[in-house]
Amino acid sequence: MPKIITQASIDEVKNAADIVSVVGEYVQLTNRGVNWFGCCPFHSEKTPSFSVNAERGFYHCFGCKASGTVIKFVQEMESISFPEAVERLASRYGIELKYEDGEYVPDEADKRKKDFLSLYERMSSTFHYLLTQTQPGERAFNYIKGRGLSVETIEKFRLGYAPADKFWLKKFLKSKNFTDDFLAESGLFSRNYKDIAFFNDRLMFPIFDRNGEVVAFGGRALESDNNAKYLNSGELPWYQKGKTLYGFNFAKQSIRKNRKVIFCEGYMDCIAYHQCGIDYAVAPLGTALTDDQVHMVKSLVDEVDLSFDSDGAGQAATKRAIIMCRKQNLPVKVIHLKGGKDPAEIMINFGKDYLANEVENSIFDFDHLLMSLTQKYPVDTPEGKGNVAMELFDYVDALQSDIQRESTLNLIAQKIGLSVESIRNDFENREQAKEKLASYSVLRTQHGNAEPGANVQMDVKPDAEFRAMLAVVADMNLFDMMSAELSEGDFENPLARSLFATLKECHESGEFSFDSLQEHCHNEKILQMINESIITGEYANNTEQSVADSIRMIKRKCLVKRQSRLQNSIQNLLTTAYDGEELQTLLEEKMSVDRQLNNREF
Repeated sequence: MPKIITQASIDEVKNAADIVSVVGEYVQLTNRGVNWFGCCPFHSEKTPSFSVNAERGFYHCFGCKASGTVIKFVQEMESISFPEAVERLASRYGIELKYEDGEYVPDEADKRKKDFLSLYERMSSTFHYLLTQTQPGERAFNYIKGRGLSVETIEKFRLGYAPADKFWLKKFLKSKNFTDDFLAESGLFSRNYKDIAFFNDRLMFPIFDRNGEVVAFGGRALESDNNAKYLNSGELPWYQKGKTLYGFNFAKQSIRKNRKVIFCEGYMDCIAYHQCGIDYAVAPLGTALTDDQVHMVKSLVDEVDLSFDSDGAGQAATKRAIIMCRKQNLPVKVIHLKGGKDPAEIMINFGKDYLANEVENSIFDFDHLLMSLTQKYPVDTPEGKGNVAMELFDYVDALQSDIQRESTLNLIAQKIGLSVESIRNDFENREQAKEKLASYSVLRTQHGNAEPGANVQMDVKPDAEFRAMLAVVADMNLFDMMSAELSEGDFENPLARSLFATLKECHESGEFSFDSLQEHCHNEKILQMINESIITGEYANNTEQSVADSIRMIKRKCLVKRQSRLQNSIQNLLTTAYDGEELQTLLEEKMSVDRQLNNREF
């Protein structure tokens, strides 16, 4: 039976803990007399109703009625037990706890968790030593130095190296008297092959919780033929990807000070921002941004900046993040990196001041969405205008103010040349309008000039894009080849796009198998077509050549669309008092696309 902390120790912790300081790490507080006020971290609100009374040591929300002491606050915010919250605060304020029956003996679950966290802390130091002090780690060390990271940055983020020998870790930890059962549950070994390290021949990124404890790892492959570019620790009892942000332990003070946060693509982007002094950047962990991650920063910021890749998948992630943040009533801007493909490349080529300028010139989320949609759809056709409006309606729907919605609907009408009444009417009846537009688009794509409502058979055979994806499913080793050349946004067929995204999710989770695909795919139509193709063996022969041909076909189709959009942009620019520099950029980009299309490869 676990020991109980004495009431005297609990009272000592309550008295020593500065509740304003503790709560202030999660909530932006403003002093009003004896109380401090801020937006409640336990529910979504626009007007601060969350109050902290420093003199009496308690908090209370007048909105959701959440209330309690500093211990309960830490318990709720960190999702930990009451004793863990007391211990965490005691450690922070240098208090030695006393227990009713003498020395504290934790229960088995608590002890096991502490043992695992202790192991992770030790392993982060071991990986770091292997990177910086050994010959096998030189290749990884040279790689990150080549990406522009300083020794100080490498030390700060405690980057490391996991050796290529798949069995070294088991031998090493067994020599330290760890048991097989303990190691099997640690998350450091393959689930199917208990002696094989989960990470091998990889640059290692320790993942810290908000208090700076190592709770997981990410690993980047050093060879291009490795199965997955990035591997991340799976869900663990003490670690949930969707509730953790990489770099938050380093960024939280700056986030609070600047009242803004940058959500970026991954570890290296986050680290590059920090090295350039933009130390309020954080990153999701191998998954799309989640509501819980947005909620982590909500009470600390007045603005969210997004810095995701410019490819199709990155643009889709940007749109999802915009909608997510707007639903939590957070203003959003989007950073467009023009000097390189990522922050690290810009840092190397142009320096930190250039990157800071790119951040400073971020654009409002509506302007970003409008720009990307008018490149995606031809706005000189009724169908194109309809598609732009329909996709922007998702954004309007996420806005939390009637004034914001009304003004944004007016902007949409103005930008695409339609009446406010027609835009408002379609927004109010958006589900029906969306169905009509989708039906019309499908009919036109599949049957030329067929009119809506025509008696047309909709259950058609899969197109070339989806056949390419079925061929990859037949030989899943080919997904590496496809994902190196294509992204989710390159596919026009929604079924092919969905299947590609599902395969990518399985790939990044480290569970890349046919069974995993069946578990992750929730579209019955796709599953039916997959199973039929496997049973019939339709894609069993010449699979690699078929996939290679399909990749070339899809890339060419994307280039042709891009060429057309650029030509339209150049023509539109020439009809206005244009910026010569912008025209030159467009012309150079079009020449690059023309050269690629003229390449024999296509």
